[in-house]
Amino acid sequence: MAKTTGKRGTGGSNQIKNLEMMGLEAGRKPPQAVDIEEAVLGALLLEPNSIADVMDVLVPECFYKEANRKIFQAISALAMRHDAVDIYTVAQELRKTDDLELIGGPYYLTQLSMKIGAAAHLDYHTKILVQKYIQRELISISYEVQRDAFDDSLGVDDLLDNTQQKIFTLADRNMKRETQSVQDVINEAIADLESVQLREDGLSGVPSGYTGIDRVTLGWQASDLIILAARPSVGKTAFVLTMARNMAVDHKIPVAFFSLEMASTQLVKRLMISETGLSAEKIKGGKKLEQYEWEQLNERLNALSQAPLYIDDTPGLSIYEFRSKARRLVSSAGVKMIIIDYLQLMAGPPELKAMREQEVSAISRSLKAIAKELNVPILALSQLSRAVETRGGAKRPQLSDLRESGAIEQDADIVMFIHRPDYYGMTEDPSQVGLTDIIIAKHRNGAVCDVQMKFRNSEVRFVDVLDPALNMPPDAESRYMGSKMNRSDDMMGVSGMSGNDFADNSDFQ
Repeated sequence: MAKTTGKRGTGGSNQIKNLEMMGLEAGRKPPQAVDIEEAVLGALLLEPNSIADVMDVLVPECFYKEANRKIFQAISALAMRHDAVDIYTVAQELRKTDDLELIGGPYYLTQLSMKIGAAAHLDYHTKILVQKYIQRELISISYEVQRDAFDDSLGVDDLLDNTQQKIFTLADRNMKRETQSVQDVINEAIADLESVQLREDGLSGVPSGYTGIDRVTLGWQASDLIILAARPSVGKTAFVLTMARNMAVDHKIPVAFFSLEMASTQLVKRLMISETGLSAEKIKGGKKLEQYEWEQLNERLNALSQAPLYIDDTPGLSIYEFRSKARRLVSSAGVKMIIIDYLQLMAGPPELKAMREQEVSAISRSLKAIAKELNVPILALSQLSRAVETRGGAKRPQLSDLRESGAIEQDADIVMFIHRPDYYGMTEDPSQVGLTDIIIAKHRNGAVCDVQMKFRNSEVRFVDVLDPALNMPPDAESRYMGSKMNRSDDMMGVSGMSGNDFADNSDFQ
């Protein structure tokens, strides 16, 4: 059954006025079912125990006739106070608000209570009222959009954002998950477990392409919100871009990459550098390519050009526009992973623009809700505060360093940090340059630990520390892991990450 929630008792009169105006223009009546409204109210007066079945479904605006809307408000008020609901108590409640005569007096309530057969069909009748309400809301929204579209003082972007917000708000009101028995959920979990057993990679989620991280997370899980945070120029974009490439090229997993900071051509040039092995200067156009390098470029980009990787570089993307695009990509392109670079550059609800912390909180909550709705993992980059750099010791990031909103920590299923000792000049051994920790500081369904990785400066990409292409000294990992075990804030060591390449070059962040 559809669920309609909202501010009870408000907005009905304005909606009816808009509907009546549009109805006069079109020569038609707004969608309504007054006889069903009366049947539902009669059932509630006769069978007060049935009120609980409709309280989470109906709102006063579901009733087109004003008298019926007032009566339902009175019934709701009595039910919220756990008072008895009958003709006499409802009449008394309406008398308190000076609405009894407006609805037609006790006589009208008596007439409603004579709808004896309504209780048996309450569920069906309630669905009809919700349907009519949604139809009226859509008509009202379209009227407002049409009116605003003729107003040249309104910007097109604001008009689109407001329209999307109204449509999505209505869609949210109409969404409801039915309560399930534990037996149904167990059967669903067993079916999921059986499908996981058939996988050869041993993962239960979407592989990241990073063996060390997948070993801890078992892949990115559907409906999870993952936050990757670091200070500027530490390597957030390079990390997720490499991951997106691994997923799309190596595993053929459709990935959507929303870049709010960099243009799509800049992102693709980074991918071209890591994919071809050519120097950054040549890919960026600083030096000319030789003929054999053009051949190398065309040959090695073939797999990347065929990969299911979708890039959107809309600046200042609003949460409503993101939701619309994400829905379309999941339904039409089968996207299994969504990446956002980065969260603080998104635009939240217009009414919260002057309150940055609340705006970021609203964005964070919305991202988690969208991940659940689309049933795909969403990974969002986030900035850390300057507290990391002013802290003494190893300058390891912690959850309290998340910038602008504590809601990010609360909403996220996984929070990861990039920690580069060489970024802060703490690496003396040349064999350990580029080794960095991916700190999994929060993991709702698994362990918190460090994952060791390495940044390959020449290719602008990240690889697992045990990648044979690194040509690391045989004892490099053991020495690095040994130094970690001696830390006072000892955490579980799994592997590590990043590099000394772009410590002072924000272009490679």
